[in-house]
Amino acid sequence: MQDAFAYCAELVRRADRDRFISSLFAPAQHRGALQALYAFNAEVTRVRDVAHAALPGEIRLQWWSEVIAGERRDEASANPVAAALLSTIERYRLSSGRLTDLIEAHRFDLYEDPMASVADLENYGRRTSSALFSSATQILAGTDAEAVCLPAGIAYGLTVILYAFPQNVGRRQLYVPVDLLERHHVGLHDLFAGRSSAGLKTALAALRELARSQLRAAGSLMVTLPRQALPALLPLALVRRSLALLERSEPFAPTEIPPWRRQWLIWRAARNPARLTN
Repeated sequence: MQDAFAYCAELVRRADRDRFISSLFAPAQHRGALQALYAFNAEVTRVRDVAHAALPGEIRLQWWSEVIAGERRDEASANPVAAALLSTIERYRLSSGRLTDLIEAHRFDLYEDPMASVADLENYGRRTSSALFSSATQILAGTDAEAVCLPAGIAYGLTVILYAFPQNVGRRQLYVPVDLLERHHVGLHDLFAGRSSAGLKTALAALRELARSQLRAAGSLMVTLPRQALPALLPLALVRRSLALLERSEPFAPTEIPPWRRQWLIWRAARNPARLTN
């Protein structure tokens, strides 16, 4: 089993560097469990890239759902991420329903159907990023800290989606809600052709403001977060700076925080929790 957790740590280090760095601030006795959770998330979020088509992607996601339901014990024991995840679920009594719902939400990723509304996008954030934050706080503090994790996850998830905008549009996948685009008269033909416009910039600005409002909501509730759960939310320290850079970027060429600065922002927040949202 130790080899399975080591495998998860290496996977997260390569696939989700921010969460890997954040996990290093967790107590050693919980670090492996966090990395198992994050490795599972990495496996689920990259299904579209690995599967290349909807049907094999559906099969992969269904396999993960069945693993969590306890239906594939023999296969799971041979998969290091699945084995480490099941051990973590049992040890920390994680909500299997929450993890299954996270998988179900990511079925959206497999298709080219656009995100219909801002409400749908917020719900996607709740079921994915917020659920991951909640599960991580459960590992570290024995509570899901849902009050703060819900807006924190939406803020973080929106920021990730805004950065992935060029890549997603390039494969005709639209997370920017259709109702928002229609409100600002953004044509899908121009969008998929990679043409920016004043309307598109206004629509993306509205999503940045939504992310900021959720970040403020998380900040106002941060006093409810148990101190020992702090490492679970450290990736949130990147949101404020990321949104500022996005605001100064062109939609199809977002400026990213350099790796050294990302690590510094996480380290700074670990020393001073007020830096998570400020």
